[in-house]
Amino acid sequence: MNYAISRDTKITKTYEYDVVIVGAGLAGLYAALNVDERLSCLILAKENMDCSSSWLAQGGIAAAINHDDTPQLHLEDTVVAGAGENNMEAVSILVNEGPSDIETLVKLNVPFDVDEYGEFHFTREGGHNMRRVVHAGGDATGRETIRALAYVVAGRENISFSGHTCLFDIIADGNGVEGVVVRLFDSEFHYIKTNNVVIATGGIGQLYKSSTNPIVATGDGIAASIRAGASVSNIEFIQFHPTGLWDSASNGSEFLISEAVRGEGGLLVNTEGERFMVGVHELAELAPRDIVARGIVRELGKSGESFAYIDITSKPEEFLKKRFPTIYNECLSYGINIAHDKIPVSPIQHYLMGGIETDLNGCTKIYGLFACGEAANTGVHGANRLASNSMLECLVFGRRAAQYINKYHSGPISHDDFNIEDLPPRPRGKLDYKQLRKQIQELMSQHCFVIRNKAGLQTALEQISKIYSKLESIYDDSTEYVETLNIATVAKTIVEAALKRPESIGSHYMENKGK
Repeated sequence: MNYAISRDTKITKTYEYDVVIVGAGLAGLYAALNVDERLSCLILAKENMDCSSSWLAQGGIAAAINHDDTPQLHLEDTVVAGAGENNMEAVSILVNEGPSDIETLVKLNVPFDVDEYGEFHFTREGGHNMRRVVHAGGDATGRETIRALAYVVAGRENISFSGHTCLFDIIADGNGVEGVVVRLFDSEFHYIKTNNVVIATGGIGQLYKSSTNPIVATGDGIAASIRAGASVSNIEFIQFHPTGLWDSASNGSEFLISEAVRGEGGLLVNTEGERFMVGVHELAELAPRDIVARGIVRELGKSGESFAYIDITSKPEEFLKKRFPTIYNECLSYGINIAHDKIPVSPIQHYLMGGIETDLNGCTKIYGLFACGEAANTGVHGANRLASNSMLECLVFGRRAAQYINKYHSGPISHDDFNIEDLPPRPRGKLDYKQLRKQIQELMSQHCFVIRNKAGLQTALEQISKIYSKLESIYDDSTEYVETLNIATVAKTIVEAALKRPESIGSHYMENKGK
């Protein structure tokens, strides 16, 4: 299947831009700000700028800018967390170029938290051996960064923005990208001609029953890239954050208890009040995320409970209110005062380490198609992302993709004109998308979670493949259809990749030696 659209799709308007960026999180906005102002640039968002994983990011941005830190030390921590599966050249670029991008954010008025001397306030998170994470608004780094960048974007005459716009397909021919087809909230389909498409659509959280990702994270950019013929890699490496706020009335998009809480002294304890990460890893609660997530899952298996606890009650209430205002107030809404009460937590889907395969400039195998941020596999994260490297990756590789476009892709390219009539027809139909989505989420949460095994993955693949075939056999011009198709496409790809890697490494942990 090459397209989600069909010959029956009614395209009502056609536009033309030099660059189209799909996604309005940190990677998309920062890429847009680095596009040459002589080039017309359009940013597409499925909702608004306040509906992205970047907006929800709490912890901060890791960069070696503290006086006793170095890029080499940052590189070493990144590679240890990534179980050595990292692309070393990409990691070197990340840690060496990242500090200058932090300087750029300061110039763009991102309000980073500072100490009494006006210097960055650094914190430490899991897997880091140094205090190198800068943050804004206490635990609202993503929100404050997006707000600042969105303000600058709004002032750029060459940048346009289209919200409530869902990507259906990337159109490409033998010469590369020639455009995208999108559906607007009012059901109109538009064709946007461009030689440069940057996929910055974020993660795949809605493949699972519970995720820290927003509800729009249905893998749209990854699935559309797969349909267009791009390669994906390391897509089986999915990070499950150890400490999602446990809620008995889960709605699928859950609140994250930032790693920074453990970085400031929070302890993981079971329902008996006993620490259980001591002796599991030398960093105990601050071990890499995959190790802590497995530690909690095993502890819950022993106790039969649904959650463990983070205990940060050793800290004064005023400190917690100032350092973690978002977490403090969110927990309070659940009747939990984190200064006096332990916080119930359990592992939750959080981040995709792999994705659309790119080179060091965000280029994919399709000429004119780029990817950056969580949707891309630049190779920096390896098998397990180091805490707070995600926002840094958005900055470094979003900028590099834009700079590459400025240098090499600013001129026109000859294409065959896209004609919707050339597409094969598919019978119109309508399925119970809510139910199909729920089935995939159940299968992924049961068989492709923190701990996996071969038999479970095979069961998941068999069932998801059947759902995918049903969806592929029909055409429906609704957003619900394409989202469900995208979820099925990416889930199938993930499970297939997991089955091809029988050994345990990083976030991909196979029990019983793959049996």
